[in-house]
Amino acid sequence: MNDRSPPDSADELAVLRHLESEVCSYARSFPVVFGRARGAQLFARDGTAYLDFLMGCSSLNYGHNPPELKSALADYIASDGITHGLDLYNEAKESFLREFHETIQAPTTRLRRTVSRPDRRQRGRGCPQACAQDYWSDQYYSLHQRFHGVSLGALSCTGNRYHRAVAGQLLGGVTRLPYDGYLGPAVDTADYLDHSLSDPSSGADAPAAVIVETVQGEGGLNVASAAWLRKLAPVTQRYGALLIADDIQAGVGRPDAFFSFEAAGLRPDIVTIAKSISGDGMPMALVLIERKLDRWEPGEHNGTFRGNCHAFVTARAALEHFWRTENFAASVRKKGNLLKSRLEQIAQKYDPDRASAKGSWHDARHRSQVGRGCGASHQHRLPEGPHRRDGRSQRRGREVSATSCH
Repeated sequence: MNDRSPPDSADELAVLRHLESEVCSYARSFPVVFGRARGAQLFARDGTAYLDFLMGCSSLNYGHNPPELKSALADYIASDGITHGLDLYNEAKESFLREFHETIQAPTTRLRRTVSRPDRRQRGRGCPQACAQDYWSDQYYSLHQRFHGVSLGALSCTGNRYHRAVAGQLLGGVTRLPYDGYLGPAVDTADYLDHSLSDPSSGADAPAAVIVETVQGEGGLNVASAAWLRKLAPVTQRYGALLIADDIQAGVGRPDAFFSFEAAGLRPDIVTIAKSISGDGMPMALVLIERKLDRWEPGEHNGTFRGNCHAFVTARAALEHFWRTENFAASVRKKGNLLKSRLEQIAQKYDPDRASAKGSWHDARHRSQVGRGCGASHQHRLPEGPHRRDGRSQRRGREVSATSCH
């Protein structure tokens, strides 16, 4: 993609193409230099407005530059608030933890211990460490088509072959299971797991934990039914495994509730949150665990940027403004149903084998179903793109998913 010849000052992309690595991805499909953003819109250097369906890969659930978060951060910086505090006690972290506990944890989950991480990569490493404190097994069960990230710990649980190949080494310790509906509507994969673990000759050992996304984003917007999730939970309990809910992409309001598993009544042992938890796209991640699992020794799990106080400030402001009432969740439902309707209208113009609206949806009359998830997809194949120096295609044919901008 990138031109290695000296940059041409007449080409507005010249510096970026000349100096940036081949690893960049999204820019290949959007050869535009963006200058500012507001709400659901990105504005190019020439002033052209674009509707942003990427939204920082779900790290901007409240949109670009929410004024309430901007003002909270500006006031904090103007008062010489601490920028970086490692894990020292500080007022920014205290205020966030209090707000998170009172607004989110106390009403919705029994999990009481919150481990703040600098970003989702640290979260991917933290879950296996937390499980290893008390559980003899070093095996973890993940689901087909799962995406947990691209650090080594997260890659072990990720299903995507393209991403896993980048690791350059064996990624063990994880058994992959079929997701809800993966083998068709006639096969209950939760029953399959139960039967495998109960059979001493199956070769399946009881795992330390089962990690699941209630809505798979990168895996193709696949949605686990509430019935399947309710069946999976007691299976994990029966065989002494922890249930980990990865809410990195599907949580923080994307299904209208704060947690994507709330509508199913799921009670995970561990919950991971990142992306939109800071509210303004800044690096921040949380691991929520039961008190009895909080067996870490001091410094056993850490990261340099775990004290991102600016993220604590905007995260607290987001909870105060968007989650103390039901107004935000109601607006998400309304927008999601509108998006569903419009996507279905588009899909009806094409052969059903080529295009369809895909996702999980519900309205107030169907709250017993699992949340609406991340939106819908208008599926089509992109043409083959230019080739790398080693001959591999830079742009493989794939589904393109349009996700709702909450």
